[in-house]
Amino acid sequence: MSSSTTHHPLVQLARATIEAYVQEGRTLKPTEAPAPIEGEPAGVFVTIHTAGAGDLRGCIGTIEPTEPSLAQETIHNAIAAATRDPRFPPVKPDELDNLVIDVSVLYPPEPIDSIKQLDPKRYGVIVQRDRQRGLLLPDIPGIADAETQVAFARQKAWLGPDEPVKLFRFRVERYT
Repeated sequence: MSSSTTHHPLVQLARATIEAYVQEGRTLKPTEAPAPIEGEPAGVFVTIHTAGAGDLRGCIGTIEPTEPSLAQETIHNAIAAATRDPRFPPVKPDELDNLVIDVSVLYPPEPIDSIKQLDPKRYGVIVQRDRQRGLLLPDIPGIADAETQVAFARQKAWLGPDEPVKLFRFRVERYT
């Protein structure tokens, strides 16, 4: 499935980046984006699923921007999601036509005092204890309540269910 004007420009950029990197070992420059990219630098998650079954194939991102532009952040995280997610082998060229790509742009996280301030359909969550952090994006299939959302974020941070943590919530703009 090649880039199409029916997809958001960030998704077009993520797909073009993954294709160029997997097929040619080449990293796109922001000026090579298939469509203009607008927006301030922000944290970005690139999520890859298989078409049809919808199985997760890779998901890597940043909570806060690490690159000088939204386009560069998307390029960096698209390559990482396709090639460096430790849960999966790198994407191969013969898989490219069977991938569905989403890009989530994160709003800055805000500290919260209670799990009651979470809504897993609307907010993502970050749990943090010292240098350990776990993040879960909002609106994940199978995550119906805040308790489950926090439990999964704790697992990702290697934190036990009774360890004290700071909680943060954030919103995203998800593009497909």
